[in-house]
Amino acid sequence: MEKQEILQGLYDAILSLDPQKAREVAEKLVNSDIDPNEALEKKMSPAMEEIGRRFKAGELFLPELQLSAEVFRIAMDILQPKILASGGAMKNNGRIVIGTVKGDVHSIGKDLVATMLRTAGFEVYDIGVDVPAFTFLEEAQNKKADIIALSALLTTTMPMQQEVIEALKSEGLREKFRVLIGGGPVNQAWAQKIGADGYGENAANAVDLAKNLIKAYA
Repeated sequence: MEKQEILQGLYDAILSLDPQKAREVAEKLVNSDIDPNEALEKKMSPAMEEIGRRFKAGELFLPELQLSAEVFRIAMDILQPKILASGGAMKNNGRIVIGTVKGDVHSIGKDLVATMLRTAGFEVYDIGVDVPAFTFLEEAQNKKADIIALSALLTTTMPMQQEVIEALKSEGLREKFRVLIGGGPVNQAWAQKIGADGYGENAANAVDLAKNLIKAYA
């Protein structure tokens, strides 16, 4: 394969949701003299941005969005060692601590948002499910996070999102971190009520919100 064919192959593999093609093309790239950073910046990230656009436009649905993230991950797992070996580094748009709040063990939505954020260049620390409020605070401080992202998939656990914000206030940390919330029963009205900085209706929207918050508070 010529250089442009390999680069375009990565772009096409993501848009066509083809994990096998992504693996094959990524392996060809690591055995070539092509800069993997170029592949990431010029083809793979734009492909995920296009996936996000199609999802928001209703042209793709949740299963396709999840598969596209998996295809991207497969390619990145192959490319990352070469990126690091060349002295390169993943683009870092900011640090995010993400988890599902205490009392809630749902993870699919959270996992998807975390993956999409990583593909958008964020450094993401996924601290799991059933996470107590003060654990979010501790991890955000330890990781020097910019954003705390809170997932709740049950109406009964939505108040735990508010508890995290109240804990930030009580510890004098509210101005230090931006807070994004999301989950099936969550909406913009709830975000405004509890004083969150943003509500992610879906994974693509959460990425856009995170980017905007980083820019606004840079």
